[in-house]
Amino acid sequence: MGLVPHSKTAHSPYRVQVLDRALALLDCIGAERRELSLSELCRGLNLHKSTVHRLVMVLERHRLVEKNPETSRYRLGIKLFELGSKSLRELDLRDHARPYLARLMRDTEETVNLCILDGTDVLYIEKMESQRNLRMASAVGHRFPACCTALGKAILAELPRQTVLRLIKDSKLKKRTRNTLTTAAALLADLDAVRIRGYSIDNEENEEGARCVGAAVHDHSGRPIAAISVSGPAFRMSKVKVAEVGQALTAAAAELSADLGYRGSPANMITAAAM
Repeated sequence: MGLVPHSKTAHSPYRVQVLDRALALLDCIGAERRELSLSELCRGLNLHKSTVHRLVMVLERHRLVEKNPETSRYRLGIKLFELGSKSLRELDLRDHARPYLARLMRDTEETVNLCILDGTDVLYIEKMESQRNLRMASAVGHRFPACCTALGKAILAELPRQTVLRLIKDSKLKKRTRNTLTTAAALLADLDAVRIRGYSIDNEENEEGARCVGAAVHDHSGRPIAAISVSGPAFRMSKVKVAEVGQALTAAAAELSADLGYRGSPANMITAAAM
């Protein structure tokens, strides 16, 4: 139950030990997705019991952590939900996207996702799940490496090359399946193909047996602020279906981008991404 610092802050030159420890404690509980005892938190954080006890007392007072009175175990507090909900409400992207996601789900009969780029990961902020068997395991709030997901690659394909190279260096391109692209050259070639094709493909690169197709969403300035995807079991997402889904996705992403104020064209997007 080790703890890895989030990529966005891991290289920051600034450190406030008590804050780092408190945030690590919250990450520790969140990563396990269950209530943890004080002893488990001590092991996960590699800190003395008295130190962890002081941390949870302060976090509990601010409602960032809650103690189950029946088990004496700790879970994430309601304050985090309140803050997260407020953040997502302010990001009206979800509200704009829902009609397009719903249409894609109806047309493809597969699970549809909306993500944003957060550090080296994609963060799921909306999901509409297919009612078919063998659905995907992702959920709102989950995150996966951008470099091996269709959602991430759709966004990366439209970012400046230096930004992508920096992200590749930070993410280290860890192998998740036998199909994961683990070299910068292979990923950059794939991103070139995304720009030409108009949509990205995760060919069982993040999860064995799952295939996903993605397309970027742009704001009024043309910046790729999110991506939408359609995912399903590889045996249902054949080459023919991937191409059909790709066309539907690019159309939906273009319409959503226009709804958000973008007035450019795919050609403009490709040119900007290559800069």
